[in-house]
Amino acid sequence: MAAAAATAFVALAAAFSAALLLPWAVVEAAVGVNWGTVSAHRMPPPVVVDLLRANGIAKVKLFDADVAVLRALAGSGVEVMVGVRNEALAGIAASRAAADAWVAQNVSRYVAARGGVDIRYIAVGNEPFLTSYQGQFQSYVLPAVTNIQQSLVKANLASYIKIVVPCNADAYQSASIPSQGVFRSDLTQIMTQLAAFLSTTGAPFMVNIYPFISLYQSSDFPQDYAFFDGSSHPVVDGPNVYYNAFDGNFDTLVSALSKIGYGQLPIAIGEVGWPTEGATIANLATARAFNQGLISHVLSNKGTPLRPGVPPVDVYLFSLLDEEQKSILPGNFERHWGLFSFDGQTKYPLNLGLGSSVLKNARDVPYLPPRWCVVNPGQNLVNVGNHLKLACTMADCTTLYYGGLCNAIGDKGNISYAFNIYYQLQKQDAKSCDFDGLGMITYLDPSIGQCRFLVGIDDGRMLAVSSSDRPASPLSRGLWMLTVWVLLWFTNVGSF
Repeated sequence: MAAAAATAFVALAAAFSAALLLPWAVVEAAVGVNWGTVSAHRMPPPVVVDLLRANGIAKVKLFDADVAVLRALAGSGVEVMVGVRNEALAGIAASRAAADAWVAQNVSRYVAARGGVDIRYIAVGNEPFLTSYQGQFQSYVLPAVTNIQQSLVKANLASYIKIVVPCNADAYQSASIPSQGVFRSDLTQIMTQLAAFLSTTGAPFMVNIYPFISLYQSSDFPQDYAFFDGSSHPVVDGPNVYYNAFDGNFDTLVSALSKIGYGQLPIAIGEVGWPTEGATIANLATARAFNQGLISHVLSNKGTPLRPGVPPVDVYLFSLLDEEQKSILPGNFERHWGLFSFDGQTKYPLNLGLGSSVLKNARDVPYLPPRWCVVNPGQNLVNVGNHLKLACTMADCTTLYYGGLCNAIGDKGNISYAFNIYYQLQKQDAKSCDFDGLGMITYLDPSIGQCRFLVGIDDGRMLAVSSSDRPASPLSRGLWMLTVWVLLWFTNVGSF
């Protein structure tokens, strides 16, 4: 009986692999993006999806399973990763019924919807082993992974949708060189079990790598080692020489996986990027240099010294848009990782590997009316301090601080910027520009050089034409549904 089951499984796997080799089912590897939504100025999801498609971004990683976002992604052709929040891990780990409900509500309903959402991954947790969590989520991860996997099997989706656990790079460490990489002692057993699961299901080990953070946190870190143009301080590891931090970090993980018996496990990069402001090393030039260097490096298929010719299976840039409500506990740069500003406007030229170095701006953004709140030039500003504190406590003033694009616009410019950012947050309520008579509304754009005085987004106004109302082309929708039908048919064969 066992032999017959094994034979059937091998036949099914072979048929499934053959199906993936059909011309219409082949999907080329591409650089994707993280789409976070920690912002008070959220663009309508259909506008964001249009932005993805206009720039040829074929993969997107979400941190949850937002209803509006997933509806907008239906029929788009964009490959999607949805996420289980860390706070939900305990409940899912404790209950198969809870896992079934999560998959039904956040996965099955969208895959089966008209046009379908092309969900490829479920991220169970987000950096749940992070040292700063002090083990808070550690015991829940593997049980939650197991229960979600069983729920996918029940839903006939396990052969198509893979489970990953995005890990911070602090899950492993090395004394000095990549070949000495090992997992943290408190994680060795968990990582061995996780790697075994990933190997069985054909999913990659997912890690977030941030050379920017290494450079930001250490004055001894060689700056040129963080980029991809070669370094005057390479790391020599026996016969291998490392000229950039990304490769060194990646191979440290390869070494750690090898030491637990899974050195050939595919690796995906869940987050990697460079902010555009908020620190002396964060600006438009360094962000462009890092991201362009990374993209060129990955798409060259050069690989790393320990994996020559084998690049990561997926790479997700962090991030698509700025998020002005993120915590700035790590630094002011946390709100400025976007390739685009909060409203989908390009920050700098970038070639995503599609032949063009020009990113396209978002279209049909539903802005509030073009008006701004600035300081009243006829008023005495002696008592402005409390008003500035209020504005910058409620709204995002990080661009005014050292390392920000608006840091050098003068005292009155700073006050006007703070007044305006609060005014826009309050949806241009006239009372929010009063500040005891110190503020005034203007219809002339007060932006200064690279310091842009924003106009907020009107989240109460419906777009005249929403991309969510635009059906996918008959060809793309037909191929997607045919793909799903074939995959599900092969999956069901094993249960007959």
